[in-house]
Order: sequence, then C-alpha cells, then structure tokens
Amino acid sequence: MKSKFTSWLMLVAFMGMTVLPAQAAMVSTGQVVGAQQSSLERETVTTMLERADVQAQLMAMGVSAQDVQLRVAAMTDAEVMQLNEKMADLPAGGGIVGLVALVFVIFVITDVIGATDIFPFIRPVN
Repeated sequence: MKSKFTSWLMLVAFMGMTVLPAQAAMVSTGQVVGAQQSSLERETVTTMLERADVQAQLMAMGVSAQDVQLRVAAMTDAEVMQLNEKMADLPAGGGIVGLVALVFVIFVITDVIGATDIFPFIRPVN
C-alpha cells in the first residue's frame, strides 16, 4: 500500500513539473506607439465629452451621459481618430455645438446600421 501511495505521489509530482510551452511574439515599435496613440485619442474624446457644457447639450438632445460613455467605448480606433480630427478642425470655443452635432450624427449612423439602439425612433436597416 505504501508503494502505491509513493507511486501516486511521484506521478503527481511529475505532472506538476511538466513545462507548458510558452508563446511569445515580437511587438514592433509601431504597434506599441499605435496602441498608445489610440488610448490617448480615446482619452481626449472622453475628456471633451465630460465637460458640463457638452453634457448639457447632449442632454438637450436626449442622450444620457452613460449612453455617451458606452458609445465612445464601442467606437473603433478609426472612428475615435476621425472624431479627434473633426474636433481639431473646429474653431476654439465655438465648436461645442459642432462637436455635439458630430457625436449625434455618429450615434444616429450606428443606430441605423443596427450596432446600437439608443434612439427609439430610429429603425435599423437589418
């Protein structure tokens, strides 16, 4: 019986010593910079949308702050970059209405294609 226990103990110890293959890949500098740039651009959009005047304008349009946060989180990196480019082109101080209108248009487009369902008056094309 003692030899059976010892055999089981050795089997368990051997199984614990097995080495699983590691997987690694090279990460290019471009990938790292791209990921950081994407994160920075998303943070810029989030910061802009957290402003009280922007949120007041969105609330006037019937969009809650939580819906905006969820929508920005669901946006692709290309959409976030495009939104940042539009914000950079807007005149300083006078672009809030334009920004809110742009965000509203993006929300309407994603509702129309069926990606989201924020506005009940919009029926998706699917």
